[in-house]
Amino acid sequence: MTHHTDQDRVWDLIDDIKFTMLVTHDGEGDELRARPMHAHGKREEDAIYFLTDRRHHKDDEINVNDNVCLAFADNSGMRYVSVTGTATVLDDRAKVEQIWDPSNKAFWDSKDDPNIRVLRVRPSAAEFWAGAGKIVTTVKMAAAALTGTKPDLGTNRKVAL
Repeated sequence: MTHHTDQDRVWDLIDDIKFTMLVTHDGEGDELRARPMHAHGKREEDAIYFLTDRRHHKDDEINVNDNVCLAFADNSGMRYVSVTGTATVLDDRAKVEQIWDPSNKAFWDSKDDPNIRVLRVRPSAAEFWAGAGKIVTTVKMAAAALTGTKPDLGTNRKVAL
């Protein structure tokens, strides 16, 4: 994985981790709700896509407040990224076809199910944390505790997208 810019690093982390907790506001816009989702990052479109079901409440929540947060975590690699953006629910059959994969059969019988919707998130900002991996990080933390120093736990950046 080659990183040219911090923006590249964010998109690479999204592509590598793939699964995120999508955080939306409830129907009243006050409470936060999170659920796991499979992300399809498309940097060239400046968008992250998900398949969702129109019978669930994400559509209603996004209609009330389209601000969302995506929290990606790779605990074993000590890599994390949080993405802030705005969401839109689309009835886009071509995009469903494009991002459909066999694992989606756990939720729908086929990509032709009329209840499938595409959730598009347009990211505006991100923050990432990238460590050296769990073992190295654990050793650094233990050494810091013994010596009373602060460990270097990797890279942390805020990024405009």
